[in-house]
Amino acid sequence: MDVRHGARHVVLVLRGELDFDSTVQLREAGERELARGAGAVGPVVADCAALEFCDSSGISALVRLHQRLAEAGRALRLASVPGSVARLFSLTGLDQVFSVYADVPAALAGGAGPRGPARSSEGQPV
Repeated sequence: MDVRHGARHVVLVLRGELDFDSTVQLREAGERELARGAGAVGPVVADCAALEFCDSSGISALVRLHQRLAEAGRALRLASVPGSVARLFSLTGLDQVFSVYADVPAALAGGAGPRGPARSSEGQPV
């Protein structure tokens, strides 16, 4: 996973599998971002374009990061979610929790974010 910091945001680039073994990197990146405290503003975007697989551990890590950021007054936005992962969000009801965007620029510009059906990285509802 790569972490890219901008002036008012951070992008977490997820690659490969988000599973039990790899969620530690997501948790650590989230904790570092939360540790920035009051000086940190703007969204945290999880760029999922290169995400190939997400299991229940990955979902749990994303939900927890979403909750922790919300407690700090910040937002987690998901970008370029692959169809298989978007379908998983839809089946679990997480499409009503996560703000999902077509790509990173849309997520950065997205305001509060859309609610409703999760969309694949191709923009298709799942």
